[in-house]
Amino acid sequence: MSFLKQIKSEVLIGDGAMGTLLYENGVDQCFEEVNVLQPEKVLSVHRKYVEAGADIIQTNTYAANTLKLEKYGLERRARELNQAAVQLAKKAADEKTYVFGTLGGVRRFQLEEWSLREIEVALSEQMNELLSEGVDGLLLETFYDLEEAKMAAGLARKLTNLPLVVNLSLGDVSVMNGGIPISEAFNQLTAVGADVVGLNCRTGPFHMLRSFETIPLRQDAFFSAYPNASLPDFRDGRVYYESNIDYFKAMGEKFIQQGVRLLGGCCGTNPELIQAFSEVRAQTKPATQKVVRPLQIAREAIHIPRKQRPLPELVKERKSVIVELDPPKKLSTKKFMDGAKALKEAGVDAVTLADNSLASPRVDNLALGAMIKEQVGVRPLVHITCRDRNLIGLQSHLMGLHALGIDDVLAITGDPTKIGDFPGATSVYDVSSFQLISLIKQLNEGISFSGKELGQKANFSVGAAFNPNVRHLDKAVKRMEKKVNSGADYFMTQPIYSVDQIEALAEETKHISEPIYIGIMPLTGTRNAEFLHNEVPGIKLTDDIRAAMAACGEDREASTKEGIVIAKSLIDAALSHFNGIYLITPFLRYEITVELTQYIESQKLILQDNRSLSR
Repeated sequence: MSFLKQIKSEVLIGDGAMGTLLYENGVDQCFEEVNVLQPEKVLSVHRKYVEAGADIIQTNTYAANTLKLEKYGLERRARELNQAAVQLAKKAADEKTYVFGTLGGVRRFQLEEWSLREIEVALSEQMNELLSEGVDGLLLETFYDLEEAKMAAGLARKLTNLPLVVNLSLGDVSVMNGGIPISEAFNQLTAVGADVVGLNCRTGPFHMLRSFETIPLRQDAFFSAYPNASLPDFRDGRVYYESNIDYFKAMGEKFIQQGVRLLGGCCGTNPELIQAFSEVRAQTKPATQKVVRPLQIAREAIHIPRKQRPLPELVKERKSVIVELDPPKKLSTKKFMDGAKALKEAGVDAVTLADNSLASPRVDNLALGAMIKEQVGVRPLVHITCRDRNLIGLQSHLMGLHALGIDDVLAITGDPTKIGDFPGATSVYDVSSFQLISLIKQLNEGISFSGKELGQKANFSVGAAFNPNVRHLDKAVKRMEKKVNSGADYFMTQPIYSVDQIEALAEETKHISEPIYIGIMPLTGTRNAEFLHNEVPGIKLTDDIRAAMAACGEDREASTKEGIVIAKSLIDAALSHFNGIYLITPFLRYEITVELTQYIESQKLILQDNRSLSR
């Protein structure tokens, strides 16, 4: 009997985790490479699952595509590893066991690592390798991104008419990342050819079952469920899963009652738990009807086209001024607070606070942002780097900002840790700045990073960084356009030290409607100028400016005056072309940016008078 005929009339049992058992047996390397280095270990796992009652076993090929194998330098051996995996699974299978070729999802939150086209090419190669070895079907699993899952399912259906199982991984009960209801995701997967749609990984039986309780039985596809053994525990540097055979039996019966026809296990599961599923299958009839629990979603994910998005409060007025005041490296915040007060009196529109700039620890910018908002009454604009926090920390940080009423943020990558005070510290970079912008905008729709409903919508305006100090400005502008598509509301540039460069930037970005704040960082001396020019990535000074600062020698007062003169000439050029100025305070010398803020205010009045006279 064929797989699809058999699943129409009975529940089939899948296998459990491969990696968990290999890990428990001392394998701490690329699991797919074990297919050729220690094939007896893979064969042993397969046989244990067959003996436990599995009707379907998967090839040990979850990450055996060229993209994921790059991590181990094994991308050129992808064909060999896939072929070996199929041969091992076939050797372990008996005459009643189906062997399905397994392919894992590539995307998680790091959507920028590989393009969808690159993923398609890699999965196409892997599918062809598995199919050429004579698998009985394909099983696509652990897909967090629906776009990728649909691409993979559609690709598989073009390559073969064999049975196709597609398992997604959810961000929350019944909801995928991005807030997509699981029922809608299943609709889209069956539309491109999936025969069986289901869930695997991320959660244990309890939460996965809740998702199945919210979706009706389908006429065009069957359901599959591959839950984890439990929530993971981390002890002594290793991940552990708790398992309870009686509990799995009880949950297995409930899965079948909810319409699941293919029941297996994912992380932490073992042959004993699969045997528990097999035993309960023998005692439970497949469901032909069920009661659906209503899915209570308190919000609708509404995509607002960019042209309809309201302009953030910060950038409503043209020619506004943002001043960066770097949080102190020492515990005292007095000078910082004095600077914030002086800038407020000078008329700045916002004080922006870096997030451990140059990878050196400073007083937390969230704390200082709350202090200047409450004690000074100035608008804080908080930088958020991808470097220091994982996805959990990033969302928590943003939720804290929302609770404090701090709605203006700048999403940036962050300087690598090797240039800072702790060069051995870990750089996280769970996401790129492009993704962080999109995720923050997702919070504005009331949806968490993982797709959970947040109860209310955030109200963040999201700035993005732009570096014009590059050899090919047109390529940098392409990155700017990409950030606009990600949801950036405005841009703040790296410091510019050339009038010609400001004018060139104006020409290259004339099609960008989002406000651009030109970065102006006053120089304080020749050593400061040479350091910035020669050692700080993304900053270049003209020869004339370097010569002017060098002429001041070590005279602090003369150097400061010259730095202010240079900054004013750059401000004049910027005000002629752009929406506002981003002043960067050097070494907490806020008296310099106070003077420049006052100068900008006077120039704004002159520009307004000139416009009035020209009418």
